[in-house]
Order: sequence, then structure tokens, then C-alpha cells
Amino acid sequence: MMGANHIRVRCDDGVTRMGRIKGKIKKRVWIREGDVLIVTPWSFQDEKCDIFYRYTQAQIHWLKVNNYLS
Repeated sequence: MMGANHIRVRCDDGVTRMGRIKGKIKKRVWIREGDVLIVTPWSFQDEKCDIFYRYTQAQIHWLKVNNYLS
């Protein structure tokens, strides 16, 4: 957590980005260290991204069992 609505995110492509929690999920979802997120990199600044979704532990387990995550 970087403060306000910003989070440092380590992406699957190996880049560490500054993520911004979208207003839609800002007050509904708690994001913690170690969570799996769906992010979209900005087209004009590759070191920043928007966070769209957080998977729950049950969803992460299902993704690993069905070989969507390694």
C-alpha cells in the first residue's frame, strides 16, 4: 500500500507498477498483500496501471486447480 488509493503491483510480465484502485471497487473490496488482481497498464505510461478486480482465496484455488495460474 502506497497511500490513498495507490498500490505497488508486481505483474506477471515482471514489471513492478504503481496501481490505482478504480472508484468502482475502492470502497467495496479490501486489497491485501499477496492477492491476485486483474490490472490494465496505462497506454501512455507503462509503469502505471488500473486495478479492476481482486480474486478471493476460493477463486485463486480454483484457478490453480484448473491450470490457469501456476
